[in-house]
Amino acid sequence: MSPVTALTWVLPHRLLSSLARSLAYSDSPRIRRWLIDTVVRRFDVDLDEAAESDPAAYPTFNAFFTRALKPGARVPDPDPRALLMPADGRISQCGAIERGRIFQAKGRSFTAAELLASQAAATPYADGLFATVYLSPRDYHRVHMPWTGRLLETVHVPGRLFSVGPDAVASVPRLFARNERLVCHFETSFGPMAVVMVGALLVSGVETVWSGEEIPAYGNRVTTRTWTSEDIVLERFEEMARFNYGSTVIVLLPPGVATLEAGLQAERPVRLGQALARLRG
Repeated sequence: MSPVTALTWVLPHRLLSSLARSLAYSDSPRIRRWLIDTVVRRFDVDLDEAAESDPAAYPTFNAFFTRALKPGARVPDPDPRALLMPADGRISQCGAIERGRIFQAKGRSFTAAELLASQAAATPYADGLFATVYLSPRDYHRVHMPWTGRLLETVHVPGRLFSVGPDAVASVPRLFARNERLVCHFETSFGPMAVVMVGALLVSGVETVWSGEEIPAYGNRVTTRTWTSEDIVLERFEEMARFNYGSTVIVLLPPGVATLEAGLQAERPVRLGQALARLRG
């Protein structure tokens, strides 16, 4: 465990994230310019793909960080049976959910019930598939739908805000089931699908296209919202949510409906729209 990861065990997570949020939304030209220039330089951000390529044009750091891409910068896999990668980033882990457990890193795992904050919600995914995608600060920070789905329910699960970088993933037990997260449950043509937006240290928020800001406000209890009466249907490849600063999205699929795309493995860079899995049959 690195000294930085060790320090995060005792840091005031929410206070730090609140301070980071204040900076991210500041319209001070000096703060905005310093933050944007630092991230572009340190993480080698490619602004050629951005709808707005001039870093000085963004009114706040958050506007820069959640920037849109140019039309056509990402396209969905042409196979109509392909479930799509929900975000740019890299694979943290992916594979089978074995006896209800999701692999995190060597020697570490957590249960789907812990991740979803419900044993009943986890039952359909027993022996199914999962994919965990890590978004670094350089990546496009909007998350899109792997498959067309009708929104059934969201569950805001309060928790810690550990870093989700590689060292923390290897070192912090049950990391993704500890961190604050928004669980999104969808009904699809093949059955249920869960997309989990996991918060992280210095993440100032998670926003959805149907409800706006979900994290913060930081909560102290699990909050469930039912959306069936709203009849919200999001199409395959359509934007569903966005992160402020780097974090992780986890997709859960039920057993027997799809096969993960060949060649996907830990640490592999991925791009929004490429095939994550393909429906069987």
